Amino acid sequence: MTVDEATRAVLTARDPADLFGPLPTDTTAVPPAAVAAHRRLARSLHPDTPTGDAALFTRLTEMWTRYRKAVQGRIGFDDHVVVTAAHGYHVGPSPLASGDIADLYPVRYRDDHWRDAVLKVPRSPRDNDLMKAEATALERIREHGPREARAFFPRLVESIRHRDAATGVERRTNVLARWDGFHSLADVRRAYPDGVDPRDAAWMWRRLLVALDAASRAGVVHGAVVPEHVLIHPEEHGVILVDWCYSVTAHAASGAPHIPAMVPHRKDFYPPEVAQRRPASVRTDIYMATRCVEYVTAGRLPRELRSFARGCSLPAPEQRPSDGFTLLIELDDVLERLYGPRRFRTFTMPDPH
Repeated sequence: MTVDEATRAVLTARDPADLFGPLPTDTTAVPPAAVAAHRRLARSLHPDTPTGDAALFTRLTEMWTRYRKAVQGRIGFDDHVVVTAAHGYHVGPSPLASGDIADLYPVRYRDDHWRDAVLKVPRSPRDNDLMKAEATALERIREHGPREARAFFPRLVESIRHRDAATGVERRTNVLARWDGFHSLADVRRAYPDGVDPRDAAWMWRRLLVALDAASRAGVVHGAVVPEHVLIHPEEHGVILVDWCYSVTAHAASGAPHIPAMVPHRKDFYPPEVAQRRPASVRTDIYMATRCVEYVTAGRLPRELRSFARGCSLPAPEQRPSDGFTLLIELDDVLERLYGPRRFRTFTMPDPH
């Protein structure tokens, strides 16, 4: 390898895999081909040689360190880059947002072209099991849920075990495809403190039921359908149900295990079975989704929809509806009696400035 070739390779490398090849998926040993590639580059750029370059050699050494850490499972945030077997993630220096248990960092990665995503990092390693639950839920929904309902869920790009090289503390992090233009129902309520028109809440309610039905068909209970976790896109009437960290997997015979934890400031959104640590089911999610609709409409639901909501949020789970799709049909019947045939209504969020 010539000096010019080595120089060009190090200067244009987006991540260590560009220099040393893809990371192995079946071993924690550094591949011989990667070792050979590093030696060729080092021989050309070493400062002790007549053609050496100290700055390029330093960059090469940093890339090699990150590569070896990634192979050995010690993925680090060195220079705000995370390297895995699948991708090299360029991490923004500041969180986009902070949730109950994790911070969300902006990242960019490249496959056929550059893509934007978010890296979800738990603040405490005690919550690794919750991060794993989210990854399991999203993988299960994508594999077993209806294909046409995928837009209602975050797309999991990758789940990563991040071990701090200095402390040895391991955190499980999730990389999720980024969504833009969405607002949580908590944002909507702040923008409309007197509540949104029930006709606007109708499309949010309908899409939320579709999402819950799709998750239920995949055997997953969300377990934390609170205003912060329901995102809506005003112009496109889109809905995404996020934060699957509290989710559990249902079993046909016995239902699901109990929900592992509650969002502390939203305990009034939970049905009794959650605090009682009883098995959860789609009935649990339907109860919480109904409370979200009541919250965002702030008492503006007409009598017929209030009655419908009461039937969805009865204290005894066995008395609540257990099929999201059937419930959607019943909701459409009530909406048509109240407002006539469905038609698109423009919904906007006020400019915060």
